[in-house]
Amino acid sequence: MSLIHWLFLLFLTVPLAEIYVLLKVGSLIGVLPTVGAVVLTAVIGAALVRVQGFSTLAQIRDSLNRGEVPAIALVEGAFLLVAGALLLTPGFITDAIGFACLCPPLRRFLITEYLLEKLILAGGGSGPRRDSDVIEGEFQREDENSKNNNRLR
Repeated sequence: MSLIHWLFLLFLTVPLAEIYVLLKVGSLIGVLPTVGAVVLTAVIGAALVRVQGFSTLAQIRDSLNRGEVPAIALVEGAFLLVAGALLLTPGFITDAIGFACLCPPLRRFLITEYLLEKLILAGGGSGPRRDSDVIEGEFQREDENSKNNNRLR
């Protein structure tokens, strides 16, 4: 199945699942408490994303000041962006996924173990590949001046 098919399936099933859960919760606790819970999770989520975003920004600045590439902190920033979007989307399923993205140990695990190990090192990204047909060797580039000098000798 291609990426387009997966995205179509995702954009079709997630809203339907959210509507189903909202209707079930609304029938159990009532309409106003359900709406209040959705608004409350959005407010709490936005506040948490803000705090963790500033913390991640400070990590990026510290890494850059030390002359290091802040790769993991940048990916954490992307996770926080996704978490913020999910938490602002009305619904309990997206809120649960958004709050999971805000959990630093889970976020670090997903970044280091899944993204870096599986995608980049296994050949899914632009990093080094383990299973490629690479022939290692050395080369020396000769320009016209060095060729002329070699002929004169």
